[in-house]
Amino acid sequence: MTKVLLLSNGHGEDLSGALIGEALRKLEHQVEALPLVGLGIPYKDAEIKLLSKGQEFSTGGLGYTSIKGRITELFQGQIIYLLKKIWLLLLTANQYDLIVVIGDVIPILAARLSGRPTVAYLVAYSSHYEGRLKLPWPSKICLKSRHLLGIFCRDQLTADDLTIQLNRHVSFLGNPFMDPVLNKQEQFPKCKFRIGLLPGSRRPELEDNLIMMLKVVNFLPEELFETQSLKTDLALVKSLNDNELETLISRHGWQISTDTDEGPKKIVRGRYSISVRRGSFSKVLQSSDLLLCMAGTAAEQAIGLAKPVLQMPGNGPQFTASFAEAQRRLLGPTIFCASKNSTEADLFKNTAKVAVNLLQRIKEDRLFQKECELQAKKRLGISGGGERLAKAISELLAQNDYLPFK
Repeated sequence: MTKVLLLSNGHGEDLSGALIGEALRKLEHQVEALPLVGLGIPYKDAEIKLLSKGQEFSTGGLGYTSIKGRITELFQGQIIYLLKKIWLLLLTANQYDLIVVIGDVIPILAARLSGRPTVAYLVAYSSHYEGRLKLPWPSKICLKSRHLLGIFCRDQLTADDLTIQLNRHVSFLGNPFMDPVLNKQEQFPKCKFRIGLLPGSRRPELEDNLIMMLKVVNFLPEELFETQSLKTDLALVKSLNDNELETLISRHGWQISTDTDEGPKKIVRGRYSISVRRGSFSKVLQSSDLLLCMAGTAAEQAIGLAKPVLQMPGNGPQFTASFAEAQRRLLGPTIFCASKNSTEADLFKNTAKVAVNLLQRIKEDRLFQKECELQAKKRLGISGGGERLAKAISELLAQNDYLPFK
């Protein structure tokens, strides 16, 4: 039995890593994981052994953050934490037949320093950002290394681009993080219109994003709620409990409903009502006509389901204006944002107007529906990415090319 280490650097990367790990276990490989940031919760949920305990930071780890977020990372000791993780990798690397990198330059460099045979799934890189991928130093050097047995990426455009840049074959086999939402179809009861609210999972940024979304809901046409033509669902993580939620929303005129009827808990303000859905993220994605989203992987999953996404630039440290703009370049023409020139006072009103317009287009414009379906396949691919990646990795392990590196 071969032993594989999954090396990732972010919540979305951990999710993909866990799904690849589950597929590798079905092929009878022994799998362990080392998340370089965060708690590695997807690995724990998949019962994949972690090399060490993780630690959560307010920025969610090193990555696409604001300047304030990067300063916060320094003060919170994230750089030292990361170096300790890499040192642990170097101490234990010889225990593994293969390292599978899920992420970008940091785990790629760490795996190269280990000297072990490596496979890379470049989930954080895409040529859709600029048309031609500009690999940060020293990614290109590492990706050309003889220690790297195979390279997989997140879309066909990037695969074609990197195949030319690196002068070696790069494959696109799909994205594992799409499998949970594509394979398991489950929906809430039908209604005329349904909007899903996805404020993200990292606190305290989650709270700021949620309040911004409630301000948008306040500008949606009240008659849609009166006639129950519009249902809104909030996908909320369990870490924000009911008491904290009530304290947060009460400052802005909302409250938790005291109705005793069976069904989801609701937050209300006058005739406005939002169902709170904990542990039902996939259902919110699949049931919604439109997703109001201030998150990373969640937006990608929505686009992959052919659902249009409406975003707002947040206050960070992760979901900033620059992150949102990069996300639009990555995910294409079916992700929308209110005018960049909107003042804060107008942002919520304008976003609500865009939401109403999109709801109408989704129901009435067949060309728009086809565009959503086209972009889903073009940007994210079809289901089964985790199994295809695991099979390709297993085939590389079956070869003897990596044995001299032991």
